[in-house]
Amino acid sequence: MIEVEAAPFAFKFDPVRTALVVIDMQRDFIEPGGFGETLGNDVSHMQRAIGPTRKLLQLFRERGWPVIHTRENHAGDLSDCPPAKRERGEPSLRIGDEGPMGRILIRGEPGAEIVPECAPVDGETVIDKPGKGAFYATSLGDVLKTLGANSLIFAGVTTEVCVQTTMREANDRGYDCLLIEEATESYFPEFKAATLEMIRAQGGIVGWTTPLASFETAINQ
Repeated sequence: MIEVEAAPFAFKFDPVRTALVVIDMQRDFIEPGGFGETLGNDVSHMQRAIGPTRKLLQLFRERGWPVIHTRENHAGDLSDCPPAKRERGEPSLRIGDEGPMGRILIRGEPGAEIVPECAPVDGETVIDKPGKGAFYATSLGDVLKTLGANSLIFAGVTTEVCVQTTMREANDRGYDCLLIEEATESYFPEFKAATLEMIRAQGGIVGWTTPLASFETAINQ
């Protein structure tokens, strides 16, 4: 077992039963011209997560530990995108509209791909998901059962939406969940801070959080 200094208390995990889950590090959310920016957001906040996530990926790859990436996207005919999702708010472009990086959040379009710095390598699982949570309408549960995982390390964007939703889904399914603090971001720094507090509140009601340095120190001991 490996023990990581974390909040609200130490997080212990068996590396042979652990996977890294990297949530939605996609161009449409992180780069200028993508869906995130069409919603009026400052994407520079999101770009802070790239370096730490890349480092976390490196740590897992060096040890041969499993890595799972998710991408929020939809079929070209929008058959898996409820109208309530597409029509919400007043973005300058909606899901499925043509944008600078192809059709917004459409599977196979350039903008829906993961940023190059965090792109999957051969052998890593990629889960395409139509919703916020990575368990809804996907094979993630089956993938984790095949791996025999009982602990999940999380990174990705955004902290308060897809990351937190997936952590809550995982918690309900019995997984111990640790979020790496620098490897996640929000368009709203105050939302990230509040979400970290919510995750580790009440004795870790959703999970644990820890700085990247603490995780790296623990696995290198």
